[in-house]
Amino acid sequence: MKIGCCANLQADPDGPGMAAIEIIAEAGFDYIELPLAKLMTFAEAEFHQLQERIRAAGIRCEACCNFFPPDLKLTGDGVQADRIVAYYEAALERVHQLGAEIVVFGSAGARNVPEGFGKERAWNQLVELLRDMDPVARQYGITIVIEPLNRKESNIVNSVAEGLQLANAVQRDNIQLLVDYYHLSLENEDPADIVTAGAAIRHAHLAEPEGRAFPKAQSRAAYAAFIEALRQIRYSGRLSIEASTDDLRRDAKAGLAFLKELTLPLTEH
Repeated sequence: MKIGCCANLQADPDGPGMAAIEIIAEAGFDYIELPLAKLMTFAEAEFHQLQERIRAAGIRCEACCNFFPPDLKLTGDGVQADRIVAYYEAALERVHQLGAEIVVFGSAGARNVPEGFGKERAWNQLVELLRDMDPVARQYGITIVIEPLNRKESNIVNSVAEGLQLANAVQRDNIQLLVDYYHLSLENEDPADIVTAGAAIRHAHLAEPEGRAFPKAQSRAAYAAFIEALRQIRYSGRLSIEASTDDLRRDAKAGLAFLKELTLPLTEH
């Protein structure tokens, strides 16, 4: 299993995640996970500079989070299909250029159901969107993973069970599921739902529930059931820390060291 670090929650004068590249690489992570919506604001020259910067840092971008910007609404009466298609086609092409294989579909601001709009209709819109994106993702060898988000952030797809239900409704090989310890904890979900989802889980995130901070050794017992569930499904994908900090250099190294120790059971089976 590879351990990576998301760069989307770091305070950054260069834009979310950009100044974190070198620090994450120096800490020894296997890969970096960059915010796609931010990358889509870059002009071509800026994007190519970013690619060079990643190469120079000696790390790979293997996953992208923050798929859609919050102003590109995916549910409701105001959905602009042509704009959505143009966006995801260009975005997935950039992901391919980076060499990343995973794109996280959380995007609470984009997917949240407008007030007064039917939940079932919104659900069907998401099913249709994910089916439409599948051929593009398949073309580039990318897996889009549905991210269940806690109810404080999103009003649709809030649990691993609901995420699995959505993936099963889509029924496409390149549309799968993410499990995030932070959201799972806030929703008081049973880690046994991870076992039920099984092979559908293709990516994972982790952070301390309190303050969405980097994982700490003091929380070892709290993580035990989550890690055991991943072990039971023989999870061998990627696990990204998605957390905020006021000292990335310090917390990245400490968080990585702890996670390597914590996830040993995943590499022993």
